[in-house]
Amino acid sequence: MKKRKSIFNLSSTHAGARSDASTLQLVLYIIPVVGFFPSLWTLYSRQGTREQLIASKLSITLMLTWILGYLLLATGAEQASNTLALRLLILNSFLTSGYFLVSAWLVVRALKGNRVRVPGFNKLSERLLGKYTR
Repeated sequence: MKKRKSIFNLSSTHAGARSDASTLQLVLYIIPVVGFFPSLWTLYSRQGTREQLIASKLSITLMLTWILGYLLLATGAEQASNTLALRLLILNSFLTSGYFLVSAWLVVRALKGNRVRVPGFNKLSERLLGKYTR
């Protein structure tokens, strides 16, 4: 009978296995809103593994994109007519839900031992915050 691998089993058997502490730090960086602050500190101090720096940049990029979109949509809804305001507020709720779902998906990936990446955002985060990993 085969043993199933649990997402909560933090030890990995592949060659690039990371430690439990490193995995938990990655999860901390990716937590929505709260993870922004340890990520910012990691980039500011330039300490951490390459994987931690990449996760920090991704977390900061996701948070800043979400907050910018949230503020723009909320401001637009405040200035618009009732029909358009409702549509902008619904779009705002989709944006917020998407941010939290992507973050939850990344947490599960980190716990499984997979790489933490979102195809479009990793490239954007590298362009915006790339100087902090060199």
